[in-house]
Amino acid sequence: MEAEQATAGGAATIDLAGLDALVGALIADGYRVIGPTVRDDAIVLAELDCAAQLPAGWGVTTGPGQYRLHRRDDAAVFAHSAGPQAWKRYLHPPHRKLFEAAPDGRFTADEPEHVRYAFLGVRGCDLAAIAILDRVLGSGAHPDGAYRRRRSELFLIAVNCTEPGGVCFCASMGTGPAAGPGYDLALTERAGEREHRFVIESGSPAGERLLDRIRTRPASPSEAGEARAEVAAAAGRMGRAMPDADLPTAIREARESPLWEEVAGRCLTCANCTMVCPTCFCTTTEDHTDLSGGLAGRSQRWASCFELDFSYVHGGSVRTSGASRYRQWFSHKLGTWHEQFGSSGCVGCGRCIAWCPAGIDITEEAAKLTGAGG
Repeated sequence: MEAEQATAGGAATIDLAGLDALVGALIADGYRVIGPTVRDDAIVLAELDCAAQLPAGWGVTTGPGQYRLHRRDDAAVFAHSAGPQAWKRYLHPPHRKLFEAAPDGRFTADEPEHVRYAFLGVRGCDLAAIAILDRVLGSGAHPDGAYRRRRSELFLIAVNCTEPGGVCFCASMGTGPAAGPGYDLALTERAGEREHRFVIESGSPAGERLLDRIRTRPASPSEAGEARAEVAAAAGRMGRAMPDADLPTAIREARESPLWEEVAGRCLTCANCTMVCPTCFCTTTEDHTDLSGGLAGRSQRWASCFELDFSYVHGGSVRTSGASRYRQWFSHKLGTWHEQFGSSGCVGCGRCIAWCPAGIDITEEAAKLTGAGG
């Protein structure tokens, strides 16, 4: 080891050079490192070659229908809330080819590229979302084989949040701001005037082995304690909160509520909320041929319950109104998901609020439905 290391199970600290070494070690091990970076006036997910590509000194201002980058007074690289993309796009891609067939009988099934992903900067809410996708797509009677292959070699580096955004409500969903179980390594960033360091803890044997290969020093009790205190304090600075109520029951009893029509008067049924949601998993298949008709194929793409054709059955769609489609999404996400998968389908990331062009706030609609909105 290059320097004194933290004892197994204890916290260590690394600096920016150590973070870069962490990225380099993952790449050397054959991982494709995915993390946040700045592009097109947003913090998006992309492949990283080094830690210098992280969004140093950038923060975000969010609100209903609002997302803006702003410059910070420090060089923090993880002091921003969730961007428009969720990590699911790498585990459950928006579009993939399933097979192609030719007139001579040749049939070619698509074999997904073998990629070992390492996700750097996964928030507690998104870590919870990956765990939900594991239950939905990775287990059960008919698991998604492509998802399981991508997930099986995933290395997860979580980031504990110390600065929640204006639309975050993970604390009320029990998914943050501290990262829950499931990570290999977890970072808490501390970007001070004189020192920029990360308190780092391992959550798996793979995480411990990687940590042993980079330069660290043991975190002092005060450093570890202050990091935990900052994360705990962030829970009290959430921009939103889901009402503390029995939502599945309230939603079930509100099937004929006039609130669905009220929100439908604002909803554009554009499906933005489902596209940015880290847990929405629905897909549809599309058949196609080339211009000569000599090659046919089938592909899979993300679908949304806001699409008119989503409920198409026997010559017509079941849910033709905007109110019925919003009710379907809302009822499943916060209600019947519990019956299907044993948890809520919402992790409190706030993306659906920030990226709704009409500024519809799921926490406000839940409060109205349960009578908690005054």
